[in-house]
Amino acid sequence: MIALSLAEIAEVVGGQTHDIPDPSVQVTGPVVRDSREVEPGSLFVAFAGERVDGHDFAAQVVAAGAAAVLASRPVGVPAIVVDDVQSALGALARHVVRRLGATLVALTGSAGKTSTKDLIAQVLQRKAPTVFTPGSLNNEIGLPLTALSATEETRFLVLEMGARGIGHIRYLTELTPPKVGLVLNVGSAHIGEFGGREQIAVAKGELVESLPPAEDGGTAILNADDPLVRAMASRTQAKVLLFGECDEADVRAENVRLTDSGQPAFMLRTPSGASEVTMRLYGEHHVSNALAAAAVAHELGMSAEEIATALSEAGSLSRWRMEVTERPDGVTVVNDAYNANPESMRAALRALAAMGKGRRTWAVLGKMAELGDEALAEHDAVGRLAVRLNVSKLVAVGGREASWLQLGAYNEGSWGEESVHVSDAQAAVDLLRSELRPGDVVLVKASRSVGLESVAQALVETGAEGEVSAR
Repeated sequence: MIALSLAEIAEVVGGQTHDIPDPSVQVTGPVVRDSREVEPGSLFVAFAGERVDGHDFAAQVVAAGAAAVLASRPVGVPAIVVDDVQSALGALARHVVRRLGATLVALTGSAGKTSTKDLIAQVLQRKAPTVFTPGSLNNEIGLPLTALSATEETRFLVLEMGARGIGHIRYLTELTPPKVGLVLNVGSAHIGEFGGREQIAVAKGELVESLPPAEDGGTAILNADDPLVRAMASRTQAKVLLFGECDEADVRAENVRLTDSGQPAFMLRTPSGASEVTMRLYGEHHVSNALAAAAVAHELGMSAEEIATALSEAGSLSRWRMEVTERPDGVTVVNDAYNANPESMRAALRALAAMGKGRRTWAVLGKMAELGDEALAEHDAVGRLAVRLNVSKLVAVGGREASWLQLGAYNEGSWGEESVHVSDAQAAVDLLRSELRPGDVVLVKASRSVGLESVAQALVETGAEGEVSAR
């Protein structure tokens, strides 16, 4: 964080100083909520959770070098006490962002946010110091913590914004007002909570509504291939830049194809020129993510050649997102178990089919959460798609939703032993250990709550160290 005194912070957040001998002491370290991340000069933010209360760690973090604690009650060590810690954290982030000279880029969408954010960061880092959201910490706590990690040297601040309802993104943009806003897509993620794709579009479009007008440098970057996103152009006074594969896109991909290993390649065309891209990531769905990143980079002054080089060298920065491991015995494990929705599930299955040409393919799939009344139809459709893509074997893991996955497969192709329903992750691991052969490709994917990353981890460890159990 940019250096601020404890007295300045107290004024910004509307708090009272307690047990602070010298209010001129500056916070020079990171702002953290995890006591294990405290460094000398840190500000520790004490949240009272359901199971752990950060206030209980106050003495420990100050002993470890924290300058003070941001708390909702006195804690017997240097503290700034406020009525609401979350609101105070947001106010501090808003103040610091206003002080920074950085260009703030915000992005949202139903699928691909984290992968695209990672691509944008890797491209922009070629141009200037860039700070970006770690993992998918895209909510009202993770976003301000990321913003507060920026320093005077930061030139680009890339923030992922998530939403579970109307008004969520509007709130986040009030904390960290963006200059460039990117909307990737409107899909089915959280459709059970929103009530429909149109409502999701309303929520995602709050990002472009927050942008400054074009004459003040605001730019809305929209997916020309998604009608609901493209329609958001009418909701902003910012400049509009379109990306996609259609002819109307300002930044587009031509001659899209997959390499023999399932990695996308295409000709990137921007208003400043064209250049060939061959990605290290797996799956054709990354083409749209790459175009989104390219559009941001173009708007911020990078040439087509610079962008193409950066995209071709970019890797995956976040765990369990098409994370590919080649075992010594020739089995390929694709861990995409961080989360799942209908769009990302279809993309992952298509990537599996592309990677598995001439090889046996396994789709180990579990529940897609928060689909509401669409849950049965969407799980059924994924099971059917696995058949259409000639996936060798579907392993549906879990309860009711897994049975719907298997039912879809049966109804589409009348599979016999090519589809199996198992009760839990350990049963899936046991099955795979007994049946995998060298050269097989295994995709593991489900919503985060299912915890199928344990299956992928067990399979990787089995190939490296012998028999181990899923954790």
